[in-house]
Amino acid sequence: MPRFDTIPEIESHFDGAGLRIGIVTARFNSDVCGGLLAACRDELARLGVADADLLLTSVPGALEIPLVLQTMAKSGKFDALIALGAIIRGETYHFELVSNESGSGVTQVGLDFGIPIANAILTTENDDQALVRMQEKGSDAARVAVEMARLQQNLRAQLKM
Repeated sequence: MPRFDTIPEIESHFDGAGLRIGIVTARFNSDVCGGLLAACRDELARLGVADADLLLTSVPGALEIPLVLQTMAKSGKFDALIALGAIIRGETYHFELVSNESGSGVTQVGLDFGIPIANAILTTENDDQALVRMQEKGSDAARVAVEMARLQQNLRAQLKM
């Protein structure tokens, strides 16, 4: 990507020290969700986010995640939020319903409250795909949360908001 040295730019930062992050994880498909959470927590620690600055909640399944994210966002106590879950295709239309509604709900909360939300709710065809993706997606969620929290802070400072 070309650099434009004459244009002011806000660089990406991955320093999580002092960031307050809320995590909502689903209990349905618990093996996958546990793997997502472990990978996420490890990456957050690597990025400097202290355990004392995390708040972890669990909900029954992916459809319940947006409501808890909304409650956390309303509190104003978090710099970023993370959604962790696994929706694995079954034999009914339920997969599409849960996938679409949970994804839409997560996005809406972020937009309504102006808070970054890293969406790591996996949608896979089978258990094997979910197990293969959980480590990378959990780590990615941590990086996204930290990067977007810092970007929002820097952008607000730049715009004097």
